[in-house]
Amino acid sequence: MGSSDEPEPSISTTEQPLLTSSTPYTDQYPAPIAYTHSPRPIRDLPFLLLFLLLSLSTFAIGFLALARRNPDKTLVTSFRYNPLLSSCVLSQSLAAASPTFTSLPLLEYLIPTLIITLLLLPAIAFSLLFLLRRYAKHLIYSLIPFFILTPSFLNVYWFVACAVGAGCRNAFPLTYRIVILVFVFLLIGVILWIIVLNWHRVELTVQIVQVSAVALAENIALLSVLPILLFLYALIYFAPIVVFLVFATWNGKVVPRAHKGFYECVWREAKWVQWYFSLAVIMLLWSAAIMVEAQVYVISGTVAQWYFTNDSSRRKKSLRSSLRNAFSPSFGTVCFSGMVMGAVRLVRTVLDAAKQNRGLGGCVNLILKCCADFLLSAFDFVNKFTINFAAITGEAYCSSAKMTYELLKRNLLSAVFVETISTRLLAGIIFVISSLYAILVYAILWAVSALGTELYLIASLTWLLLMVVLSYFVYVLDNVVDAVYICYAIDRDRGDVGKDYIHQIYAQLPKSRNHGSSPV
Repeated sequence: MGSSDEPEPSISTTEQPLLTSSTPYTDQYPAPIAYTHSPRPIRDLPFLLLFLLLSLSTFAIGFLALARRNPDKTLVTSFRYNPLLSSCVLSQSLAAASPTFTSLPLLEYLIPTLIITLLLLPAIAFSLLFLLRRYAKHLIYSLIPFFILTPSFLNVYWFVACAVGAGCRNAFPLTYRIVILVFVFLLIGVILWIIVLNWHRVELTVQIVQVSAVALAENIALLSVLPILLFLYALIYFAPIVVFLVFATWNGKVVPRAHKGFYECVWREAKWVQWYFSLAVIMLLWSAAIMVEAQVYVISGTVAQWYFTNDSSRRKKSLRSSLRNAFSPSFGTVCFSGMVMGAVRLVRTVLDAAKQNRGLGGCVNLILKCCADFLLSAFDFVNKFTINFAAITGEAYCSSAKMTYELLKRNLLSAVFVETISTRLLAGIIFVISSLYAILVYAILWAVSALGTELYLIASLTWLLLMVVLSYFVYVLDNVVDAVYICYAIDRDRGDVGKDYIHQIYAQLPKSRNHGSSPV
């Protein structure tokens, strides 16, 4: 399945007639949507200014907190109450005990193992991308049985190893072990049932995953630039605010407090510290959501230029122009989208926590929860492809949300991508790869070292590291799928065929007949 760089002849669709220069732009025939190259106008400027103002305030107060920190914070236990002075004074007779550290044999094997895994991660990720691009069908169909075999093997191995080991056998009675064994097998049965239930969609999912792998391979620089972008954000923005939060707690003084007829010395923070904590935490959440939306913007803009542009010289600069657009004219839109998504996720987290509290009941609470769930679903519905559309057209956030909904409604496409099974398949693949790698690490260390139960810890940390990195790879691939989907929708709306083989695959998706009106 190769890509076609030559422009295909325009075709008309039954849902949307092909526009010509003589066709007037009305509500029935809107202006055709296309990728907007630079220069782009500045969008959503108030949200950009608000983010910059709050960020500058957070950093300014943070530097002030760092400069005014009180070192007595670390010496609170050395203060004693002086009744003559009616205050707490430092007792020079108390000396802090210096902590002692012991050398653990575990670190001798853990650190080299994690370093080797980090060095192998790029090769593993690029190899997986190559296999998904060229042999997606063979890879997915060959690994699907391991979705069941791998957790089954680990479950049985754990049960047998715990029965053999005296420490584990004493810590977990046989009844508990059997309950855990049966529970895990029930979960495996649920996974098997999901696979069987969605088996008819696997073939289409394989093709969609392969298309996204081709698009990502054509823009391979995304896999290196996006982690660098994330690292710079953590280094320049996230880490300093965390440091400011730590030293903000050092702003205060040691004061006496009456307790059971006696006075004790305690640390009292300055009153403004709690307000600064609120501001800093809000900015951490907002900035993290902005970084997520910025990555989606960069991915969508880069993939869209690959999809619509046949000029090779312009395509070479696609990633650079997407970065420039994301952090220059459209940064206000990214901030707006990050604020909306951050607020939705925060409210959803609060609602999920409230649902766990069985003390909350009553008809009013039930109605409020239903209304909140409806509003959150509406926001998810509107925002699903908003940032993708903004990355392609350069429109503001609100107009992008409106135009995206109308675009999908005109072409009978779903606003929520139907092939969520692709995410589950990719998650299963990286789980199997990480588990097999962890088992290999365990076998090698068991053969060359004298470690005991520490082997399980090293293998688990290795598995976790590989899962986190490969999950980021799957995250990028999922966003490529969404970007290609919205590009396909634009093609259908214009009556064009930018990539013929993509149209042949995405045309197999079921049409949505539920676009009567917006739920918002």
